[in-house]
Amino acid sequence: MAPTDRSAANAWAVQHVLALVEIWALVAQHSGLVGAWRLTGVCRAALAGAKEWLGTLPGWVVYGGADWYVHQLSEGWRLDLATLRWVPLPALVPGRHFHSCCTVRGALVVLGGKDHNNETISRVEILSKAGVDGGFTSLPPLSCGGIFGAVAISMEERDSAKGQVLLLGGCDENGASLSMVHLVDLATGMCTPQPALLDYRACFTGVRIPDGRVVCAGGGTSHASAEVWGPPASGATNTAWTWTQLPAMSVGRYGCCGCVMSDGRLAVLGGMTGSGLSSSCEALMVTEGGHWVSLPPMHRGRHRFVCAAVARCIIVVGWAGRSAEVYDETLNRWTRLSCHLPSVGTLWGLGSALL
Repeated sequence: MAPTDRSAANAWAVQHVLALVEIWALVAQHSGLVGAWRLTGVCRAALAGAKEWLGTLPGWVVYGGADWYVHQLSEGWRLDLATLRWVPLPALVPGRHFHSCCTVRGALVVLGGKDHNNETISRVEILSKAGVDGGFTSLPPLSCGGIFGAVAISMEERDSAKGQVLLLGGCDENGASLSMVHLVDLATGMCTPQPALLDYRACFTGVRIPDGRVVCAGGGTSHASAEVWGPPASGATNTAWTWTQLPAMSVGRYGCCGCVMSDGRLAVLGGMTGSGLSSSCEALMVTEGGHWVSLPPMHRGRHRFVCAAVARCIIVVGWAGRSAEVYDETLNRWTRLSCHLPSVGTLWGLGSALL
């Protein structure tokens, strides 16, 4: 029952409005990214609650790439998931495409790629949260030499000075596909060899799944193969990790993109298949007896593009003009987004990370 005293009544009203906003924020959290966007049109309290929760999500950072004229770009953009607006970020030096990106200790790290002369580079740059206004800082180059089309995965450790990155596959300066895996120390650029991939891979998908294992798919000799790096099934806890073959995808994919869904499955999207540019998608739960399951296709075929999984959704951009779209795991469908990438024309060979 509301109090009759005016000041007490005002305080009561404020408390109940705030409580209502908090309730809507919880509803938004359980609705996922797309569901939260829909809640913004319900009422003012729902709008405030949904925006409050959306504001807690990381932004999606997209950098570099090349246009149809093979001009390497240096610009970077951050997609604010609360407003669905792209915000400009400091530029790369130099512009590049086919580079690798990942987040290390809250900072964006960019490794290798091809520069404006189409030369393969070993350059490494880092953009910290504190340095967003000041720009990128150069780190020591990769001791293993120039590389492009590789996958970078951040290592969860606190012993090194600037962090470590696992760099998998890619192509060398001669364009030859690699099976090498290196542990890169960002403070020194030193690349320490790790157990090699079972297949040569470039422009492929590589992710860390929730249990810590690393999974790679596509871009190999057959373009359909997949493998996982982890402890032997019956080995002791201190046994060295090894690469193990996984079931092959339904089709071979080169230039595909992948991420980890909210239920732990690896999703692999698009790429170039034997039938040409593909919009098809499939997912695998990396367990004994796991098999690939088809997902709904994207609205556009995409190749050498980027994606990110956040709040039970997958966002993609690149190759198909400047268009972006999102997959809602709950509704099991793709929706076109109005937030086109601000860059001019079609981009490919981009790098991205959640930051």
